[in-house]
Amino acid sequence: MSQANRLAGGLIDRSRGISFSFDNKRYTGFAGDTLASALLANGERLMGRSFKYHRPRGPLTAGSDEPNALVELRQGAFREPNTRATVTELFEGLSATSQNRWPSLAFDALGINDLLSPFFSAGFYYKTFMWPKAFWEKVYEPLIRRAAGLGRLSMAPDPDVYDKGFLHCDLLVIGAGPTGLAAALTAARAGARVILADEDYEIGGRLNSETFVVGDTSGTDWARNHARVELLSMPNVRLMTRTTIIGTFDHGIYGALERVSDHLAHRAHGKPRQIFWRIYSKRAVLCAGAAERPIAFANNDRPGIMLAGALRSYVNRWAAAPARKVAVFTNNDDGLRTAADLVAKGVEVSAVIDTRADGAKVADADHFRGAQVIDTKGRLGLTSITVRLSTGETRTIACEALGVSGGWNPNVHLTCHQRGRPNWEPSIAAFVPGNCPPGMTVAGAARGVFSTAAALTSGAAAAREALAAIGIKALPADTPKAEDQPIRIEPLWHVGSAKGRAWVDLQNDVTVKDVKLAHQEGFRSVEHLKRYTTLGMATDQGKTSNMLGLVVMAEISGRSIPATGTTIYRPPYTPVPIAALAGRSCGRDFRPTRLTPSHKWASEQGAVFVEVGMWLRAQWLPRPGEIHWRQSVDREVLTTRSSVGICDVTTLGKIDVQGKDAAEFLNRIYANPFGKLAVGKVRYGLMLREDGMAMDDGTSARLAEDHFVTTTTTANAVAVFRHMEFCRQCLWPDLDVQIISTTEAWAQFSVAGPNARRLLQKIVDPQHDISNEAFPYMACGEISVCGGLRARLFRISFSGELAYEIAVPTRYGDALIRALVDAGKEFGAVVYGTEALGVMRIEKGHAAGNELNGTTTALNLGMGGMVSKKKDGIGSTLSEREGLNQPDALNLVGFRPLDVARPLTAGSHLISGRERAEAANDQGYITSVAFSPSLCHSVGLGFLKNGAARKGEVLRAVNPLKNEEVEVEVVSPHFVDPEGERLRA
Repeated sequence: MSQANRLAGGLIDRSRGISFSFDNKRYTGFAGDTLASALLANGERLMGRSFKYHRPRGPLTAGSDEPNALVELRQGAFREPNTRATVTELFEGLSATSQNRWPSLAFDALGINDLLSPFFSAGFYYKTFMWPKAFWEKVYEPLIRRAAGLGRLSMAPDPDVYDKGFLHCDLLVIGAGPTGLAAALTAARAGARVILADEDYEIGGRLNSETFVVGDTSGTDWARNHARVELLSMPNVRLMTRTTIIGTFDHGIYGALERVSDHLAHRAHGKPRQIFWRIYSKRAVLCAGAAERPIAFANNDRPGIMLAGALRSYVNRWAAAPARKVAVFTNNDDGLRTAADLVAKGVEVSAVIDTRADGAKVADADHFRGAQVIDTKGRLGLTSITVRLSTGETRTIACEALGVSGGWNPNVHLTCHQRGRPNWEPSIAAFVPGNCPPGMTVAGAARGVFSTAAALTSGAAAAREALAAIGIKALPADTPKAEDQPIRIEPLWHVGSAKGRAWVDLQNDVTVKDVKLAHQEGFRSVEHLKRYTTLGMATDQGKTSNMLGLVVMAEISGRSIPATGTTIYRPPYTPVPIAALAGRSCGRDFRPTRLTPSHKWASEQGAVFVEVGMWLRAQWLPRPGEIHWRQSVDREVLTTRSSVGICDVTTLGKIDVQGKDAAEFLNRIYANPFGKLAVGKVRYGLMLREDGMAMDDGTSARLAEDHFVTTTTTANAVAVFRHMEFCRQCLWPDLDVQIISTTEAWAQFSVAGPNARRLLQKIVDPQHDISNEAFPYMACGEISVCGGLRARLFRISFSGELAYEIAVPTRYGDALIRALVDAGKEFGAVVYGTEALGVMRIEKGHAAGNELNGTTTALNLGMGGMVSKKKDGIGSTLSEREGLNQPDALNLVGFRPLDVARPLTAGSHLISGRERAEAANDQGYITSVAFSPSLCHSVGLGFLKNGAARKGEVLRAVNPLKNEEVEVEVVSPHFVDPEGERLRA
């Protein structure tokens, strides 16, 4: 198709023609076009449908604040919905599809919603879907789910690559328009480290859309060939185009989304599509410019009606006219500038409708002063407008496009991300920045300074001010001469009409009438207005609608505009793909995978691995001939209990606690006492939350008077360390104690079984006596192994067997597992995995993650006696609450099936006798189960009301999900060696 609306000039590269498709029709454009500008050049104004009423819509803006022209890009798994055509760069082979319509954009069956609009007024969903009750699941929810949303997901994994990164600078300049360029040049010349970020792919900002002269050249040439060239030549400057600053955060941190390859047809393998940057800046200058706002009037949403500044951008920058006959509706001089530029480009301006009685005239255009547009016509595109003249008579004017200018709003969003509130400035009829985040300075149009000369001056001044605050002196510089016209505006927000609806939020179909209805029904706060009408909840986050909506509310309520206020602006400034926030942390790289020191050796043995938190641990190690995992696990358990087994327990959290108050610190952290623990001894500890619930368990070994090594469960290693660090810094900063996580610093192995001591004696250096008399149960010490390698030895057991844990620096972990296995050959030693570890801890009755689930107390776990009455500790007082110490409180007990051939199921609820299996009769539940090769039947741990007194009772373990019941006997949780003789051998 020919580019019928393509004009002369512009910043496009006519030597590079580009073929693309929209709704399966082929078009051509040029390098430098956006999808929206190329479609307009080809005579296409209709690009989308509104959300609620499915009304035909064309582009309203020419930038990232676009609410209407949302499309789907690419095909298959690469499909990207809800992309703004106004910022989508054209590339060869681009495939775009309109969305939120069926069967086609020109004929949308859901357009019937527009005819039913009287039933879909603001807040209709709060009133409609309440009754009848049975309709919700069968009628309402299916219909809502089918109609909800705009674009479609491919439902396939995203094949693109995303990344995250960190940047640091002295000064971050946000926006590369004339203000930002002046600020960046000033700072760069002073030697500061500067990052200049702009969401556009061309620097220059509004200069690219205007015909202004800067210095002795065009504004575009000054930005491209002077400012840009100088900045790129400086090593202390990072120029980041296609980069949107999406949020302002604490301590001078800014979030930035860089679109690295969205504009390319084919991305290099592994090259990221987008990068999410965290920018650490000492100071920032916001030069984000301003956004034009519309005027509401009847049927002001037809394709072809757009903001006057956007119309000027399409004509000047992209040499694309939305039509050959255009009208302009304005309440300020900026709209007249659009009319003048259209005439200069050879576009027929059929009328200039100026609401002011004294507005200037534009040559070769009919002027209507003191007039207003009150209605429009054209179903799929504008065909004419109806104008009410100053005399009161009306006139119909033929046109296919209408540029509307209601004034400009400074882009204050980033200044409000830390709950700052903007201030009202009557001279420009707009809000300007109020309290800014610490370290931020605002300049140019973002501050309400709209002329080019003032923008250049304020940008340079803001940079000098920001740099002075961090001790960098920037010299004043002469800014080039530029236009310096004053702002002349006579505010008009909406035009009353008895006929059509006047649209405020074009994407969500919010009208002036909806705002009035919200007021009538009591939703008068701007925050309530937003939620009741969905005003400002579109993808543009209210950039084109919020101001108009709150002004209408102010008029209705009789309050001033500043008294009515604004909604809270939150990050992100523009939509951010969730994938970009994740970066490369997806799939197998969702989070880092930690490998144990024995991983290489275990891989060589064919171990089966399992993810345990962030660790990859050996689950079991099969041997030839073993065809079922249970065979491997049973062998590992039986060999350990009969001879010796080795297990990598490096994943247990390890925290060094040092300082003269280390014992007192642990005394306060744990429920049981640690103050008098002797050097060379280990004590089991129970850690409670502030509410008295069990948080974690572990051991603390005292290696010296001022040095402890505390272990935690694998799952809670990070949480416990954070808890301890909080207590150290915030609760007891007066204590002389320091802590550090050493989980990754030490490789640690459990050696358990009757031959554990004999095996260790083969690798522990002979000067260290580890006999039962010299190194009894719960002893610890620093030793050396294998001829001088420093190590730590702890005699502790969670299997119920004679057991030790031996630790060496992590770099020697692989060598140690090989040495242990070699030394254990004499005893037929086995290396066991997490499954066997779990079986043995259940056989011994040790509580673990299933029991330490955040809802259990020391009493529930059978450890009530460990909560000291002689000292205070975190959670000790609240653990004594009456409700936690009832006679029928849950107790940890063991369960065995009466029919030993039947397995138990974790999660089963315990019911007495023949009572019904319902919540009222629930006596408790089973938490952990395993097949015990030592007993040849299933065993389980769980919680039972008053369980300690119910040994020998028979209950039903009911699993409602599987519709299963098993009769179980309540027994001691210590299935193996209940007297503890083995571990003290």
